Amino acid sequence: MAVYFFYGEEDYNIEQEIIKLKNGLDKNFLEMSFKTYNNPKFADLVAILRTQPMMFGKMLIIINCLDYFSKTFEDKEIKEIEKALEDNNENLDIVFVAQLPRGEGKKLDSRKKFFKLLAKQNSKEFSTIPVYKTADLESWIIKQAKSKGIRPDKEALTSLISQIGNNLRQIDRELDKLKLYAYPNEIITSSMVREICISNEDLFAFSDFLMENKKDKALLEYRKLLDTHYPLEILSTLQTMLRRWIILKAKGKTNNALELSRLTGMHEYVVKLNLQKLKNTNLKDLVKLKENLTETEYKIKSGQIFDIESEVENALFR
Repeated sequence: MAVYFFYGEEDYNIEQEIIKLKNGLDKNFLEMSFKTYNNPKFADLVAILRTQPMMFGKMLIIINCLDYFSKTFEDKEIKEIEKALEDNNENLDIVFVAQLPRGEGKKLDSRKKFFKLLAKQNSKEFSTIPVYKTADLESWIIKQAKSKGIRPDKEALTSLISQIGNNLRQIDRELDKLKLYAYPNEIITSSMVREICISNEDLFAFSDFLMENKKDKALLEYRKLLDTHYPLEILSTLQTMLRRWIILKAKGKTNNALELSRLTGMHEYVVKLNLQKLKNTNLKDLVKLKENLTETEYKIKSGQIFDIESEVENALFR
């Protein structure tokens, strides 16, 4: 048995570690050997820790436990949790996950007994890579690209970071697209990044018209994006940008570019550029648009919608 404790803001890297552990399970019995629980009550938690795997080999249990850090366990409860971990089955791996909200600068209270208990296990903090640490981001991108059999050149690395920032999940998706675009070649160039990856500038051309209520021009820009990008991809990228724009509009007057860079995951230069372009944009309009897109994204992913292009269009222009 192994017990792991993964915590921090970088959900993508946490997810990748869990996937590695999951890959060690028998794929024929995943439904029974892989379980996820969200902040179970104390009695349920102890029962979960004492789970006995069936006759299908190893078992992996994920326990999302962030809520535990906003409460206090009694000493006897901590001792019972510790005993349950010590006595657990050798074929059972347990991962405690405390996923912190991205960009809010929050930290777990390391003084709590529950934190100290988990810190004695295989614990690892997954922090976001600050966008100003370009060398660290480049190193991550190079390693991720290598695992996919491609190699971005120096200018391509700069373009990826400039256009996407430090969103590792989105960078990974873009690397997958670039691999297909570059095939059979391995080298990724900045011109490929500009051609394939949705950038801030792509969305600004579209959103500028949208926010100015020039719906005919906004619709034209949206349909241009559809020539090279799937509607859900546009929607997902726009959601990310809207979250950043809302932060900039809400906090731009009271925070400097460095702090806004930390909050949004964008380079300082990009922050300043976006603030300028958002000068005449109404915060309420941004929030309303994000609400519309969130509702549409949910309907699409839950199978309630089949004409995706039209539905995204309706969400954008309603």
